Amino acid sequence: MKKQRRIVHLETEYEKALEKDGIPFFQYPRPQMVRDSYLNLNGKWDFSVMSGGICTYEGTITVPFVPESRISGVQKEIKRNDILVYERRFELKNAFIKDKILIHIGACDQCARVFVNGKFAGEHVGGYLPFTFDITDTAREGENLIRIEAVDNMDTDLPYGKQTANPGGMWYTKISGIWQSVWIESVVEDYIKSIRIKTDLRGADISVFGGGNEKIISFEGREYRFSGNLFRLEAADPILWSPENPKLYEFSVRSGGDEVKSYFGLRTVGIENINGKNMMCLNGKPMFFNGLLDQGYYSDGIFLPAAESGFEDDILKMKACGFNMLRKHIKLEPDIFYYYCDKLGMLVFQDMINNGKYSFLIDTALPTIGLKKGVTHRVSDKCAREFEYTSKGIIDALYNHPSVVYYTIFNEGWGQHDADSYYRKLKEHDDTRIYDTTSGWFSEKLSDAKSEHIYFKPIKLKNDGKRPLVLSEFGGYSYKVPDHSANPDDNYGYKSFDSAESLERGLIELYEKQVLPAIDIGLNAAVLTQVSDVEDETNGLLTYDRKVMKVDPDKMAETAKKIYDRFNKLYG
Repeated sequence: MKKQRRIVHLETEYEKALEKDGIPFFQYPRPQMVRDSYLNLNGKWDFSVMSGGICTYEGTITVPFVPESRISGVQKEIKRNDILVYERRFELKNAFIKDKILIHIGACDQCARVFVNGKFAGEHVGGYLPFTFDITDTAREGENLIRIEAVDNMDTDLPYGKQTANPGGMWYTKISGIWQSVWIESVVEDYIKSIRIKTDLRGADISVFGGGNEKIISFEGREYRFSGNLFRLEAADPILWSPENPKLYEFSVRSGGDEVKSYFGLRTVGIENINGKNMMCLNGKPMFFNGLLDQGYYSDGIFLPAAESGFEDDILKMKACGFNMLRKHIKLEPDIFYYYCDKLGMLVFQDMINNGKYSFLIDTALPTIGLKKGVTHRVSDKCAREFEYTSKGIIDALYNHPSVVYYTIFNEGWGQHDADSYYRKLKEHDDTRIYDTTSGWFSEKLSDAKSEHIYFKPIKLKNDGKRPLVLSEFGGYSYKVPDHSANPDDNYGYKSFDSAESLERGLIELYEKQVLPAIDIGLNAAVLTQVSDVEDETNGLLTYDRKVMKVDPDKMAETAKKIYDRFNKLYG
């Protein structure tokens, strides 16, 4: 008989913000397109679960936390085909209402149907992308009732990441329903729908979609009037964005009665031949991308920390350890996370979100013993369509963020199909980033990077001289901190240590004896597993509750400096 998995629900410091502020995630959810009209609908909603036509739960829920989480107030397993029903009343004042009323939902897993005052407003399929409905014809001045029905069938044709109904090891608790902010804004008839920012080392090309033909950009104390949808902004004495100096330039766009505020960072990312080796460069200069795997799971809200400051603290703590990059692993975060990366100077390697069936034999066991080529999966038309739709949606959502420099399309063969075709499609969709087509193994012909995962044996890499060499996963060293681990019975990691001191020594030795020598053959990036523990996994630098840093940041930063110095001496 399989042993019952026991999970301890660890509290975090960020939960204090729920008691103090009342409305979680109150910051404007879209920092690169801010309007003055903003009505946040996070907080208490009426909530019920319908299973086979029978109500199996009725109470309240705190949005945007998933019902599986403790801080949602529900903490209930949601089964396949359960219908989650969210309802709340909200008031629209006359002064708030312009020509149109829009409702935004950051993400809802997996399918959502929205009703306002009993009338259908729209539906969305897919658990990770933001969506918006025009509710002008259904909303009204005064009190309104919104109802959101969500269903999570764990449809593996839809991107689902590391969620599973049977969590354990590297697989985590599934989530359901609303897991990002719900909010309303009111706009004029001809409103600005989106902006697209493409930068170089002198300025930015601002593309404005929607709005009237005549527009005004305010930038650095001056106003620029233009017609059409494209305007070039030049910065006087440009300051380039980098992890060391994350300079952000603020601007606003006005068109008719609409105005949005935004920002950009001046930076480029590309590949240059340096001393006979192709290297990834930031702002035209080769850089060592020193990163960690970031799963984006939290002991309080599962898919979200209890407050935005949870994102900020993770970034700052990893920077204090000398890291300049996070690989956001098989998950798209709320826009506010990437804003903090922009603001604080943390580069992001962003994964696409896997769908399709996972095979332990094909996708993990055989590659671990050396079979790393010649394998692909057959997937349904729906699976392929949804993967492409979500991947392009991720690119569109993150296009303006200077911190995002690299995309991983497929990870370790899971759901991998037509990899070269996706490289071409996504590179055409956005040619300003670097693409790692097959991270870990099962490489095909097209990829900007040569990407390797090494866990259970010494790091020995070969540089083909054609593509930047990336160690996109390694380490996984584990230390289980008493009273700060979610699973008191089991432990998951790739090499175990019995103290924080021995873990720290092991990590420093790994970098100095194996990563540092690999720089001599052209290693360009390395991604340590990982930022924090997650459920059974105890291979993070931080515990799952973020209360204990297992290593000395100063010692880790000293090691990072050795890495940077060696790289810069050879290629800088």
